[in-house]
Amino acid sequence: MNGSAVYFSKMGILFDQYDGIIVSGMLRLSDLKALAGNSLPPVLVYFHETQLTYPRPLNEKRAMDSRLSMADITTALCADRVAFNSKFHMTAFLSSILEFMDSVPDYPISGIIDEIRDKSTVMFPGMDFKDFEKKTGTLDNKTPLVIWNHRWSYDKNAASFFYAVDVMIDKGIEFELAILGECPGQRIPDVFKKAKERLGKRVIQYGYVENRNAYIDWLKRGTVAVSTAKQENFGMSMVEAMHYGCVPLLPKRLSYPEIIPERFHVDFLYSNQKEFHQKLHHILTEHERFKVMSSIISKAMDFYSWPQRIEDYDRELESLCRLKR
Repeated sequence: MNGSAVYFSKMGILFDQYDGIIVSGMLRLSDLKALAGNSLPPVLVYFHETQLTYPRPLNEKRAMDSRLSMADITTALCADRVAFNSKFHMTAFLSSILEFMDSVPDYPISGIIDEIRDKSTVMFPGMDFKDFEKKTGTLDNKTPLVIWNHRWSYDKNAASFFYAVDVMIDKGIEFELAILGECPGQRIPDVFKKAKERLGKRVIQYGYVENRNAYIDWLKRGTVAVSTAKQENFGMSMVEAMHYGCVPLLPKRLSYPEIIPERFHVDFLYSNQKEFHQKLHHILTEHERFKVMSSIISKAMDFYSWPQRIEDYDRELESLCRLKR
């Protein structure tokens, strides 16, 4: 975030030869505009994540948090168009601006939220499903397989997941675990190391699966894919898991109520830890009855495939290019 604008400005790009530019929220657009000057064409910024709404570890300095949050706000203000990956994310970003500005009271500024909202839109990520066949005859395993397919980082709240797993074991339920997802950095969090030791042979896959086909095969084998996330602006891993045959079990917050059909909220969204355990117990002990639901949810996830999402992107990019001065 600190250096990307300088890097791109020194690459010798002839910006004025382009009809538009797309940048992620990881680029400080105010810096790029200052360095590139009037040669910069209209810019769309796509926020897959925003530092303004990202939960911070308790030990992280607030000063860094403030600088990154302010960079998000100025980038959105400098952009000609702003896109978010979900309605939840857009709403959270806009509502967080007021709270953030209240924490920096020296120079009260009004109108920022409306200015950004007026040029904002939602564009769900397009998912690439075309190279992989869907799962057929889902949930045929005699032993249910629980899928965890998230980053091994603090915002995914793995401790809550493993606690639920322990509760299911205490109830005498038979199941297996596939602990997927990438571990940022070199150090494996203690919660994962301890869980592996404690759970033993129940864990039939532990760690990131490099091969894409092998990863999809694990999803096809899965019974239920679980999230306990504290932060999730869209949930690509959950969309993939549902598409390939897993039923979901998700917190009733963040972007999750938005991405699964409302008719399935009662069965697959939970509001607290007690309800989480109850619904996981229900899925694992009666997984055969969820076959039909799994098939319907899988088809519903086609909504997020590139063939169904691409027209939104086409319209937005065509609109961006018409803004060229």
